[in-house]
Amino acid sequence: KPCPLCDEAKEVLEPYKRRFILQEVDITLPENSAWYDKYKYDIPVFHLNGKFLMKHQVDIQKFEDQLMKLELRN
Repeated sequence: KPCPLCDEAKEVLEPYKRRFILQEVDITLPENSAWYDKYKYDIPVFHLNGKFLMKHQVDIQKFEDQLMKLELRN
Protein backbone atom coordinates (compact mmCIF):
# COMPACT_ATOMS: atom_id res chain seq x y z
CA LYS A 1 0.00 0.00 0.00
CA PRO A 2 1.14 3.55 -0.42
CA CYS A 3 3.19 4.75 2.53
CA PRO A 4 4.17 8.42 2.16
CA LEU A 5 5.95 8.37 5.53
CA CYS A 6 8.04 5.41 4.42
CA ASP A 7 8.81 7.07 1.09
CA GLU A 8 9.93 10.23 2.88
CA ALA A 9 12.18 8.23 5.20
CA LYS A 10 13.76 6.39 2.27
CA GLU A 11 14.55 9.73 0.61
CA VAL A 12 16.30 10.94 3.77
CA LEU A 13 18.34 7.72 3.91
CA GLU A 14 19.22 7.75 0.20
CA PRO A 15 22.67 9.40 0.64
CA TYR A 16 23.64 6.56 3.00
CA LYS A 17 22.51 3.66 0.79
CA ARG A 18 26.05 2.45 0.11
CA ARG A 19 26.73 2.13 3.84
CA PHE A 20 23.87 -0.18 4.81
CA ILE A 21 21.34 -2.62 3.35
CA LEU A 22 17.74 -1.48 3.57
CA GLN A 23 15.33 -4.31 4.17
CA GLU A 24 11.72 -3.25 3.88
CA VAL A 25 9.02 -5.22 5.69
CA ASP A 26 5.38 -4.90 4.66
CA ILE A 27 3.63 -5.29 8.00
CA THR A 28 0.26 -5.77 6.28
CA LEU A 29 1.24 -9.20 4.97
CA PRO A 30 -0.08 -12.13 7.02
CA GLU A 31 3.43 -13.51 7.64
CA ASN A 32 4.38 -10.21 9.28
CA SER A 33 1.44 -10.03 11.68
CA ALA A 34 3.74 -9.87 14.73
CA TRP A 35 5.33 -6.70 13.33
CA TYR A 36 1.88 -5.32 12.53
CA ASP A 37 0.67 -5.92 16.08
CA LYS A 38 3.76 -4.23 17.48
CA TYR A 39 4.12 -1.26 15.12
CA LYS A 40 0.80 -0.61 13.35
CA TYR A 41 0.57 2.94 14.79
CA ASP A 42 4.26 3.77 14.62
CA ILE A 43 5.39 3.44 11.00
CA PRO A 44 7.96 3.80 9.75
CA VAL A 45 10.10 1.93 12.25
CA PHE A 46 13.83 1.44 11.88
CA HIS A 47 16.04 -1.30 13.22
CA LEU A 48 19.78 -1.25 12.67
CA ASN A 49 21.71 -4.48 12.92
CA GLY A 50 18.65 -6.19 14.43
CA LYS A 51 18.07 -3.61 17.16
CA PHE A 52 15.34 -0.98 17.39
CA LEU A 53 16.71 2.42 16.41
CA MET A 54 13.86 4.89 15.85
CA LYS A 55 10.28 5.32 14.69
CA HIS A 56 7.97 7.82 12.95
CA GLN A 57 10.74 9.69 11.14
CA VAL A 58 14.46 9.51 10.57
CA ASP A 59 16.56 11.09 13.29
CA ILE A 60 19.55 11.58 11.03
CA GLN A 61 21.99 12.37 13.84
CA LYS A 62 21.03 9.22 15.73
CA PHE A 63 21.24 7.18 12.53
CA GLU A 64 24.67 8.58 11.63
CA ASP A 65 26.00 7.98 15.15
CA GLN A 66 24.85 4.37 15.26
CA LEU A 67 25.98 3.64 11.71
CA MET A 68 29.43 5.06 12.50
CA LYS A 69 29.70 2.87 15.62
CA LEU A 70 28.91 -0.22 13.55
CA GLU A 71 31.42 0.74 10.88
CA LEU A 72 34.16 1.31 13.42
CA ARG A 73 33.67 -2.20 14.80
CA ASN A 74 34.35 -3.78 11.40
